[in-house]
Amino acid sequence: MRVTILFGGTNKERLVSVASAQALHRALPEADLWFWDFDDTVHEVTSEKLLNHARPFEVDFKPDDRGIGIDQALDKAKGEDRVLVLGLHGGRAENGELQAMCEMRGISFTGSGSASSHLAFDKVSAKRFAAIAGVNAPQDIALEQIDVAFAEHGRLIAKPVKDGSSYGLIFVNAEQDLVAVRNAARSEEYLIEPFVSGVEATCGVLEQSDGTVFALPPIEIVPAEGGFDYTAKYLLKSTQEICPGRFVPEVSAAIMDDALRAHRALSCSGYSRSDFIVSAGGPVYLETNTLPGLTAASLYPKALKAQGIAFVDFLRDQVEIARRRTQR
Repeated sequence: MRVTILFGGTNKERLVSVASAQALHRALPEADLWFWDFDDTVHEVTSEKLLNHARPFEVDFKPDDRGIGIDQALDKAKGEDRVLVLGLHGGRAENGELQAMCEMRGISFTGSGSASSHLAFDKVSAKRFAAIAGVNAPQDIALEQIDVAFAEHGRLIAKPVKDGSSYGLIFVNAEQDLVAVRNAARSEEYLIEPFVSGVEATCGVLEQSDGTVFALPPIEIVPAEGGFDYTAKYLLKSTQEICPGRFVPEVSAAIMDDALRAHRALSCSGYSRSDFIVSAGGPVYLETNTLPGLTAASLYPKALKAQGIAFVDFLRDQVEIARRRTQR
């Protein structure tokens, strides 16, 4: 069995993926490195090439060789009995397509399977399934009703239905923001919700190879400049991510319970991270990430540390879960 870190991808989140791969490689230095480029080619990468890539959140990673096609690379992974550690986020890497390609070949990979990945990636569907499990989620607003909803609620929030890392997030605070939402919705599907006032929070869920599944300590997020968008997440040092969050015990327990409910309702496996707004009435569910960021600055590793779990131990256990899942 050979462990291979697959990173990059064909979508906007490939920048975050490179930073995740740097952290993964530091924890698993013996693993091979494969970079999936935006043109659907896969390239073997050296440790030096990856670790010397500066400003990964801003600058595209460029491989040195021509590479091979993604299908050829996955055939190679199957033939060489590789376990793929998915240092990928968003797009085809997180919407279930890559997972289905691996499952059809019998390739071991970390994270959730194709069906749960596809379900969780659609924020509308994820909210519906989480609600079935008893999790409180905000109502959907149709684009045709946005003017009425804005007049009723005063503030709205809009975000791509199928995107991550807070790309395309629009805070609707004024009439001109309605125009921005309509323009954005011309090129991709948007989810519109009433703005929920409160504290931003996120909570990871971890499955271990002994079969236990539990929620990690919730994280409180204090954005530097209002919203927790891509810039606040990865580029502003003044954004505070407090773990464990400064919530009263009953609120922390409610966040953890909701994260577990969402994880199970979406049939996630391995690990996940769900995002919430902690309002005056309690946690409000936003979405679940089946491949959350694993960069040195990411939220999930912070929660692991607070739980007393070493990053390398987490990764090795996820590799074991992936291997066993394929054997079944």
